[in-house]
Formats: sequence, C-alpha cells, structure tokens
Amino acid sequence: MRRFLVVAAAGLGLAVCASPAHAGPFTLGPLTTASGLSPFAPGCGGPGEAAPGSVVFQNAEVETHVAVNPTNSANVVAFWQQDRWSDGGSHGNLAGYSSDGGVTWSHSAPRFSRCAGGAGLGEAGDYERATDPWLSFSPNGRLHAITIGFDNSTARNAILAAYSDTGGATWSTPRVLRFDNPRAVGNNFNDKETLTADPFDSSLVYATWQRIVSPSESSSQKAYENSASFASTAWFARSTNGGESWEPARPIYKEHGSLTQTIGNQVDVLPDGTLINGFDLIHAATNRHGTRGYDVALVRSPDKGVTWSREIVVDRLLVDDVTDADTGHAIRTGDIIPDWAVDRSSNPSTRGNLYAVWMDARFNDLDHNDILLSRSTDGGLTWSAPVVADHAPRGVDAFNAMVDVDSQGRVAVSYYDFRNDRPGDGVLSTDVWVTHSHDGGQTFPDESRLTSASFDMRTAPDAGGYFVGDYSGLDHFGTTFHPTWVGANDGNTVNRTDVFHRTAQ
Repeated sequence: MRRFLVVAAAGLGLAVCASPAHAGPFTLGPLTTASGLSPFAPGCGGPGEAAPGSVVFQNAEVETHVAVNPTNSANVVAFWQQDRWSDGGSHGNLAGYSSDGGVTWSHSAPRFSRCAGGAGLGEAGDYERATDPWLSFSPNGRLHAITIGFDNSTARNAILAAYSDTGGATWSTPRVLRFDNPRAVGNNFNDKETLTADPFDSSLVYATWQRIVSPSESSSQKAYENSASFASTAWFARSTNGGESWEPARPIYKEHGSLTQTIGNQVDVLPDGTLINGFDLIHAATNRHGTRGYDVALVRSPDKGVTWSREIVVDRLLVDDVTDADTGHAIRTGDIIPDWAVDRSSNPSTRGNLYAVWMDARFNDLDHNDILLSRSTDGGLTWSAPVVADHAPRGVDAFNAMVDVDSQGRVAVSYYDFRNDRPGDGVLSTDVWVTHSHDGGQTFPDESRLTSASFDMRTAPDAGGYFVGDYSGLDHFGTTFHPTWVGANDGNTVNRTDVFHRTAQ
C-alpha cells in the first residue's frame, strides 16, 4: 500500500478537526444494477445520426452521475449516456430512479434528444445525439437535469435543462439555456456542462459550461490543447424560479490570449452563500506568465453569480495518459477534469471546507496517475499542498475521481484503478473503490472495494479509447454515501456496460 503524503496542519495554519463518529472502513450495501437494455430503437436519431465509420454501441451505458433527494433518503436518481457512439455522444441521456434507496430501479428520459422523445421540439430537444448527463436536487425535492443536445449531421448544439417533481419518474419540457445556430461561422460547441441547485434556496439553480470553437465534442480531451486554433470561454446561466425559466446565458471567465480554455466547469455553494466555479485552466501555449499546460483553478461570486472574481489557482494538474499496459490501447478518462465538494456539515471543525480532486502523476513516476486532493479552509482563497487520496500501488493508474462530504464532515473519494490486472492474461481487470477521510481531507486511511469482482475494461465501448465516462456519481444523504459507476460486462458485446450502485456508510 502506498505511503500517504500527509501535510502537517500546523505547517499550513489549518485547524485540526475532531474525527467524526464511525471511523474505520465503510460498511457497504448490496451491489445493484441501475440500468438495463436500451429503450431506444436503433436509428432513432434519424438519418443523419451516423457518420461514415461511426459505431453505436447499442445497450452500452457510459458516464453516470447521481443525486439523492434531500427530502427523501429513499429517492436516488442516476443519469447516464445510453447507447454510446464511437465518435461522440449517445442516443440519449437516460435516468434511473429508485424509491427504495437504490435496491430497485425504473427508467425515464428527459426529452433532450430525438430518441428520448424530443422530436418536434426544435431547439429544445430535437437532436440526433446527447451527452454529458448531470443532476442536482433543490432543497424542496425538485430534481434538475442538464444535457448537451447536438447533431452529427449539422453544427446545431444546445445546453438543455429540465426538472422533475416526481423523483425522476417524469420530466418537464426541456428549457434551452444556450443554442448555437448551424449557420454560425466555425464549429462552436458548448461542452462539459454541469448544473447545481442552490442547497439553501430552491428558487436558484446554476449552470456552467465551456463554449469552444474547434475542435468537436468527439475529440479527446487533450485534443483541445493540440488544436491549431481555438478560443474558449466559461459560460454561466441562472434560474431564479426553480428552473421554470433561465436568465440569458453569458460568459463569466475567459483567459486572455489565444489557445487557452477552461474545461470541467462546476459550481458549488459555500455555507455563507458564496458561489465558486471550479475548472481546469488550460494554456496550450506559453503565455505571459511563462506557463503552459493545466491548472486546477476557480473563480468566486459573492452575489449568486452576478459578478465573478479573477481566477485563483489551486495547483498544477500534471496528468499522464492512461493506456492498456499490454497493448498500449488508449483508455479515455476524465484526465483533465477536476471535481469539487463543499463541507456543509454540522461538524464545526470542518464546515466550510472546500475540496478539489484530480488525476496527477507527480508522485507516481510521472507516468502513472494518482488521485490528489487539495483543501481550502477560507472559501477557496488559499489551498493546501495536495495529498494522495487513492490506495493504488505505485506504478498503477487511478482515474476518474469524484469527491463528496457527508453530514458529519467525512470526505469520500471514489475512483477506478487497475491494481488487480495481471499482464498477459487477455483482459484489462478494472475495479472501483471509495476511500474516506475523518480529518478534513488530511489523510485517507480507509478504503473499500465497490466492485464485487474486477471487470474487463476491453469490453467497454471504444470511443477514442476504452470508455466508461469522464466522471461517475457520488452523493450522500446524512452519513450514507451513494457511489454510482459504469462497469463492463466481460465479453458481452450485446450489452457491454451497465450502471451500478451501492451504498457506503
């Protein structure tokens, strides 16, 4: 097991918090399957849905997110891409909703694509494909979902949101937060959107994304850095009436100069109501500061998104490619997308802490990735040196980290890794894990294996690399976490992947 890089609290001026109750490894609930065979018929996206050479992986799910109803602990909802295409997006984003804490699941689909019932809605949902599913509950129990709808055959794409007052069983007509006209000059694509319902005010909902010109969504994440020309801006939209309507979307952050972008924008809300928008800040060419590459960064808003600060850099993001060690085949991961969480717990020693996690190779021979976590105790203004949160052995990649904080202030981090893979055995054995900290993110002594058995990553859809998603799901109710992830069904090319769930407490 790796020796953890522990940063002394005294050296950083950080308060040492009392350990929450129930220290020790998690107790896991039963492993359940949230997904099933696709409800979408082949060809449902219309005659333009497929490009020459593109492949749709019917029945394959990728890239899940999860949210738990704050008014009803039994209501758990997952959201994922259904029927992934090899060159970007899916037939539609499908929701799995549970009324018994994740034991059994039913399915629904916001009308964000033609396959999901959006035909005839025009800008509000008549798209050949959908991607990037994300969920968030308001404190009154209204569930909000967001998606990118786009065409393969035209340049049309839009940021779409809908809400559910039935715990995910039914959905409102989609609202259009941003639409790009196919007659626009260049390839304008709205990418990697997220949505956050304000945990203190059910009338407020926030959405954020990047709007980039060249290349397309189907490119790998790192392709943006190597593109000959692009411009990228962080965009933001806000609803003040619980998602019934949205204020006009607008840019809130753009780094000066060419060949720069943000990606992975994500809003979170501090206990005092301040908003942060965290992202990966990319300089694809050396800039006036002499920097090139990736930085985990954020901007802050003291007035619910009306105005925003300049960027605050958390740390460098020194990620390395993830590949199949036997074949060299790419594994497509969320390699340059950080995740964020705020402690809004009742623990006075940790309440208000802000956490960021990301993939990084600096402590792992510079050619394999750890999961690093950094903490801020002053609302994101200053940050601790990062610590290693994962337990993967040295020389093994850990990837796709998610972070969440429960009602006692325990910090949970989930991730995938290849520690159980054996060279030359014909499969790429992959597992999903969750670890947690009892001291405000300083150490992560305990780890639990979420997968009951390793799955073969080589069965997953090949979409610029074997692909289970750029992120997974991690939410909580009280002291119970709800990790949700995509795993492969070994060798089953009819049903390559499914969405899985289990509780951890």
